[in-house]
Amino acid sequence: MEFTAQQIAELINGTVEGNENQVIRDVSKIEEGRPETLTFLANPKYEQHIYNTDASVVIVNNSFKPEKPVKATLIRVEDAYQALARLLQMYESSLPKKTGIEQPSYIDSSASVGEFAYIGAFAYISEKAKIGNNAQIWPGAVIGEGVEIGENTIIYSGAKVYKNCKIGGNCIIHAGAVVGSDGFGFAPGPDGDYQKIPQVGNVVIEDFVEIGANTTIDRATMGSTIVRKGAKIDNLVQIAHNVEIGSNTVIAAQTGIAGSTKIGKNCMFGGQVGIAGHLKIADQVKMAAQTGIAKSINKEGSVMMGSPAMDAMQYNKSYVMFRKLPALYQQLQELEKKVSEK
Repeated sequence: MEFTAQQIAELINGTVEGNENQVIRDVSKIEEGRPETLTFLANPKYEQHIYNTDASVVIVNNSFKPEKPVKATLIRVEDAYQALARLLQMYESSLPKKTGIEQPSYIDSSASVGEFAYIGAFAYISEKAKIGNNAQIWPGAVIGEGVEIGENTIIYSGAKVYKNCKIGGNCIIHAGAVVGSDGFGFAPGPDGDYQKIPQVGNVVIEDFVEIGANTTIDRATMGSTIVRKGAKIDNLVQIAHNVEIGSNTVIAAQTGIAGSTKIGKNCMFGGQVGIAGHLKIADQVKMAAQTGIAKSINKEGSVMMGSPAMDAMQYNKSYVMFRKLPALYQQLQELEKKVSEK
């Protein structure tokens, strides 16, 4: 990797402020900047580092106004974070991609593997599975019977996709994820025992979805558990049977969504959010970390906090009062004491 500041600016539609011939050979974090590296500043919390970073080039927003001299060359763009993401995507796409079938691996004779696909050692491709062109199945991954994997999709090592599930194109399934395990369905018997309800549905993951490491997505009892186009799901998330995740919704780690709940599009969930079953969440809803949802949210664009959840503004006002409760209780005791002494 070797580019000049001007070449990088042209790639991301930026404007150079400083030495346009400055050479860049690597990237670095702004607080750990090294000479001849590229970094970025998007979060104002890190502005202090731009004045002493040793990075040679920094991507900044057009709105950035330095309070002190900056020794690095700047590349000004509309959105520094998006510009960096686009630049790294270009870099990654330029790297050579694995192709071919490594041995030992198992591919059933009834399975089909597309052109330029990669099947890593010890991967298992079951009967009637379909692997799309340019897809990558990394070592140790298991693809079940009748599974369909779209073009350019990557299934990383140790991930498992159960039978009849369908994964679209340009998806990423990270290591240890399980797609299509049985939903948690048991019928209580008269003697206190439980009879397993067969889970005969599947999981459908549409295009451009990313599933984090060790995340689990249960197959539907009947029909499909669905993750819509462009959704991004973090590590260690549990999605139960017959859940539907709307397009471009993002879900942070350790969130759990109970069965048959329908999540709208463009929602944002913080870490450790818990959502009860059979609910409906409207589009563009935001939930702060550790929010607990016990009833449906029908208002688009709602921002929720707390458990049980409430409007974020109301929660913040209530929390101010909650923190004062010990002092208020002490005052109450003192007043009761004074009244009783009269």
